Amino acid sequence: MANSADSNRSGENQGPRSGGKGTGGKSPGGGILMGRPFGVPVYVAPSWFLVAALITWVFGGQLDRILPELGAARYLVSLFFAVAFYASVLVHELAHTVAALRFKLPVRRIQLQFFGGVSEIEKESETPGREFVLAFVGPLLSLVLAGVFYAGMQAVEPGTVPGVLLAGLMISNLIVAAFNLLPGLPLDGGRMLRAVVWGITGKPMHGTVAAAWVGRGLAVTVLLGLPMLTHTGLLGNDTEAIGGMDTVTDALLAAILAAIIWTGAGNSLRMARLRERLPDLRARTLTRRAVPVESATPLSEALRRANEAGARALVVVDGLGDPTALVRESAIVGIPEHRRPWVAVSSLAQDLTEGMKVSAELGGEELLDTLRTHPATEYLVLESSGAIYGVLSAADVEKAFVRAMARPTT
Repeated sequence: MANSADSNRSGENQGPRSGGKGTGGKSPGGGILMGRPFGVPVYVAPSWFLVAALITWVFGGQLDRILPELGAARYLVSLFFAVAFYASVLVHELAHTVAALRFKLPVRRIQLQFFGGVSEIEKESETPGREFVLAFVGPLLSLVLAGVFYAGMQAVEPGTVPGVLLAGLMISNLIVAAFNLLPGLPLDGGRMLRAVVWGITGKPMHGTVAAAWVGRGLAVTVLLGLPMLTHTGLLGNDTEAIGGMDTVTDALLAAILAAIIWTGAGNSLRMARLRERLPDLRARTLTRRAVPVESATPLSEALRRANEAGARALVVVDGLGDPTALVRESAIVGIPEHRRPWVAVSSLAQDLTEGMKVSAELGGEELLDTLRTHPATEYLVLESSGAIYGVLSAADVEKAFVRAMARPTT
């Protein structure tokens, strides 16, 4: 029920590589594709079916006490409640998505999973104000839904199937809103706290650190406090009404929730550190110097020219000096030295495509986005005038990325 600025891709291991798209209604790690509202794919993770079955069983037990005349049909009503509840969660996530699109932030996907949903927003908000709005709209929509269901309760007879369903949906949306407003990452309230600290200090990293540590505190509180609340009956006069959970079940649920919050807070810190260091990745500073050679040039001669010029890459050019191909480093390594006088560089070259031409001014997320969109082993780096600046190796970018992430945080 939180929105993640993934990178994300982030969120998610933002190395300079490309991601694949699923086929047949699925996406790797995404689950089952259910639709594309506002052009954003919505996936249901396999874990959702587990929690849907759990909700159906627990809510069915409650219906047996409230509406015993339903008999076995109570489980059909319970299944409807589970689906309706996650439809409410989807509305919560769509609120984040619409706000992100309004701020021109691309959204990779929405995923419904075990403990709610996640909107994977691919870029960070430009201002703390936008970050606050982006986080707040989700809980706000859950509160609005709770109000709608409350209004619906006034129009139906209490103690009936519609009345019980509307009451359950009202309460569940209130819980979703209240839980997500807790001021710790990765919850929406944590993103709101991050925005506030960011606005006060002027530094988004300070906001992330503060909200992440509050999130870790929340994780510990949930781990220790939830079993105590259910055991002492503070969540209700009759613990059986909560679903018949015993002490072991309470502790397991608390541990799962705490682990999700703790892990999410840690991931938020890692992603903030990544974004803080991404500007260090500049095409201009990572590019290898290259020498132009014509296609018929023997490899030995081309390497001799490169050594004399202190270059580490070869660019194949036509008779007018325009680049047409790049000589692959891996192909050079595979040619024994005694054969290099007899091998033309054209036989080791990869023809240039537009995606393999990058500006020397690219850096940070923009550079990684370009490499992910057009995967290759080498790229031709050009000045703004169109002149050849050199060759950028994807392996060099990867190494620089790893070095940047390995540096201790100041």
